[in-house]
Amino acid sequence: MGQKITIEPVTRVEGHGKVTIHLNNEGNIEQTRLHIVEFRGFERFVLGRPFWEMPVLVQRLCGICPVSHHLAAAKALDMIVGAGDGNDLTPTGEKMRRLMHYGQIFQSHTLHFFHLASPDLLFGIDADPVKRNVINIAAVNKDLAVQAVMMRKYGQEVIQATAGKKIHGTGAIPGGINKHLSDEERDFLIGGDDYMNIDKMIEWSQASVEFSKDYHKQHKDIIDGFIEFPSSYLSLVRKDGALDLYHGVLRAVDSDGKKILHDVDYREYYKYIDEEVRSWSYMKFPYLKEFGKKTGWYTVGPLARLNTIDFIDTPLAQKEFEVFRKYSNGKPSNRPMHHHWARLIEILHSAEKIKMLLNDPDLMEGELVTKGTKQDEGVGLIEAPRGTLFHHYKIDDNDQVVMANLIVSTTNNNQPMNEAVNQVAVKIMTGKSEITEGMMNAVEVAIRAYDPCLSCATHALGQMPLELTLYDANNNIIDRKIK
Repeated sequence: MGQKITIEPVTRVEGHGKVTIHLNNEGNIEQTRLHIVEFRGFERFVLGRPFWEMPVLVQRLCGICPVSHHLAAAKALDMIVGAGDGNDLTPTGEKMRRLMHYGQIFQSHTLHFFHLASPDLLFGIDADPVKRNVINIAAVNKDLAVQAVMMRKYGQEVIQATAGKKIHGTGAIPGGINKHLSDEERDFLIGGDDYMNIDKMIEWSQASVEFSKDYHKQHKDIIDGFIEFPSSYLSLVRKDGALDLYHGVLRAVDSDGKKILHDVDYREYYKYIDEEVRSWSYMKFPYLKEFGKKTGWYTVGPLARLNTIDFIDTPLAQKEFEVFRKYSNGKPSNRPMHHHWARLIEILHSAEKIKMLLNDPDLMEGELVTKGTKQDEGVGLIEAPRGTLFHHYKIDDNDQVVMANLIVSTTNNNQPMNEAVNQVAVKIMTGKSEITEGMMNAVEVAIRAYDPCLSCATHALGQMPLELTLYDANNNIIDRKIK
């Protein structure tokens, strides 16, 4: 019987999970697991509810990315009310939803990079945790802290203008949207003041990408060498291969960039993707059916999107995308820490898209809703900040939901996160007899690269302390750390 190390819960992520690491008598890693300990239940909660409640109801899964669930559900209901597959709305309906979504991407990516991930990068994985936090960033780099706060605030203002509220809004409805953008809202978002204007957001987004590249040059050991393993990658892409965070077809490539899912209609996702249940986690393990449970797993999210697409249709982000692709010689990047680089390119892309949409007159006038022949089933997919998000509903003759299936972005990343945990654990814990806080955080850094939302993935509430315990070969506790 070897040693067992437990990290519970993982910190600086949304939701609660734990990691267990088993070492054999020789001190070598025998098994690592990322356990999601919250109970998965939302797919049952919604049964029996009227279908039109879904966009408002399911976004209660999360306070960080409610817009993603709001829009994915609305796109599924577009099919049910006969309004197409989410790309057949009125110009006003589609563009208002897109503006809402880009505001969500902008604020969520900003929150993750500056508030949750950057303390590890700026102060070091082994730094004192008293120092390794966003408060200390404000103390040592006031301008960066102001930038982080104001960028997230801007994204939230975009959401409020389109959804009615910054959190848990009501803007998207089956078949469209329930409001136009007012003159006052447009003018404020274009140029509210010295800090709250779209040109400043683009400027800061560019500066963030440059910051990331400069850091990368100086810390290749962390960005390139910390974690690397082959993975397949899946995302929506526009039909011409462009990055499209709101709509598209499903594409997957392998670790060398070869297409293994060829731009299929996402409404038939169930023909290509299945989910496995394992006894030690409430979060499922999705995989591509063609390749089976063992090798069919894949990665989603910013890194996956930049690995699957052919180009970006906004000029500043496209320029950065070319640099990103060139770094891996045109092949997919298999380094999970490159999620951060990709995330910042998407922030820039979102800012460019927001500016384009704010200058589109369709947001100010035009029909809001469309509908057609009612159906009893709908599928909605969207590229949430953390990756591809699936919502699938069936209804009965009384308009009540009788089936709901949600495959959340973090669920798609379950196996990749487990792979990352294992690689880091083998690297830093083999042969060790004492736990250090830096060891604990290194494992968490690997998980944080994916920006997981464990509450979304399991649809539950819960909280627990962080505790890591080290056992000897006789299962006696020889070290314990609590955070």
